[in-house]
Amino acid sequence: QVQLVESGGGLVQAGGSLRLTCTASRSRFPISSMGWSRQASGEARELVAAVNVRGETYYPDSVKGRFTISRMSTEEETNRTVYLEMSSLKPEDAAVYYCSADLEYTLQPSDFWGRGTQVTVSS
Repeated sequence: QVQLVESGGGLVQAGGSLRLTCTASRSRFPISSMGWSRQASGEARELVAAVNVRGETYYPDSVKGRFTISRMSTEEETNRTVYLEMSSLKPEDAAVYYCSADLEYTLQPSDFWGRGTQVTVSS
């Protein structure tokens, strides 16, 4: 079992920036990919960024150029933290942001999930 803890959410003005942090607990098996998803009230959960230890990344068009996920280290001891840098934030970016991790190289990591951190964007 892997526990994920997110931090860094908060209130930011439209056009501002925010950095989210996700840290995974130690596990018997190495984590191969991590990602961030968001869910606004009444909406479906949406994957907004993913990365794997091969250096591959994924971003949907809605955040491409504005969100950046940090690279994963190939060192097992240090590859348990991933950041999401968000800039040029828009009111529609407001949501609960969830970190996820996977034991596979998938760019849709879903084996483990954090509890989420709230991001609020004021217009």
